[in-house]
Amino acid sequence: MKNASSRRAALKKIAGSAAIVTVGSTLSARVAAAEQAMGTELKGKINHSVCKWCYDKVPLDQFCQEAKKIGIKSIELLGPEDWPTLKKYGLTCALPNGAGKGIEQGFNDPKLHDELVKSYEEVIPKVAAAGYNQIICFSGNRRGMSDEEGMKNCAVGLKRLMPTAEKYKVTLVMELLNSKVNHKDYMCDHTEWGVGLCKMIGSERFKLLYDIYHMQIMEGDVIATIKKYHPYISHYHTGGVPGRNEIDETQELYYPAIMKAIIETGFTGFVAQEFIPKREDKIASLNQGVKICDVA
Repeated sequence: MKNASSRRAALKKIAGSAAIVTVGSTLSARVAAAEQAMGTELKGKINHSVCKWCYDKVPLDQFCQEAKKIGIKSIELLGPEDWPTLKKYGLTCALPNGAGKGIEQGFNDPKLHDELVKSYEEVIPKVAAAGYNQIICFSGNRRGMSDEEGMKNCAVGLKRLMPTAEKYKVTLVMELLNSKVNHKDYMCDHTEWGVGLCKMIGSERFKLLYDIYHMQIMEGDVIATIKKYHPYISHYHTGGVPGRNEIDETQELYYPAIMKAIIETGFTGFVAQEFIPKREDKIASLNQGVKICDVA
């Protein structure tokens, strides 16, 4: 289209067709449907990623192709064996995995430190060689341990990895998860605890993954928390509350406002869709989620 007005006029004309709209829909809904049907470039303020596990039945090659069509730049929570496939399609892995012992067994247990340090020291150079700059890690479950003791234990173990992380310019990113619904007893379940650990470690190579879904369940006040603690956050995940469903009007979070707040902090990293699509057309759900988060 030569200009915005002519494009808008064309979209309205297209939106009137029975192939796109249903009876009784509003003009704005018809235009939105037409824009989606024609395909639109993303605005570029948000770097979009997606967590592969939410689409585990879709083969990775096919998923890469679909992600590219949407405008997604990254598919994440994948290990070294999958990185060549991402590269084949010109995609990155904004938050790799491949080290550690999972969510429940983390750095708050000193008995695991030697094993964890060895695991991460083996994988961090591979992350850097692949051109990536982050890797996920976890606190582990409390198992009767106080939050203060757990923070100190995490700091001891993670500090052992900071020289390697700093050498290879790879950031260890600890995920904030809810311990109320999904991950009972998980220690890093409040932003303030995670920030306290960041301060204790004292390295720019240790940051937090602020999972919006999990933190809405645990503490709410999402936008204010992001504004207050954004220097300690290097990655974001989405998800509808309740149920980790699509991030649309069926749930309680308004993602356009959250994304604008993230942009206003100066964030230049990635935001990953991590909801579990309920519709039969799972790629359409993913496309919708990206469009909702793609604010100007």
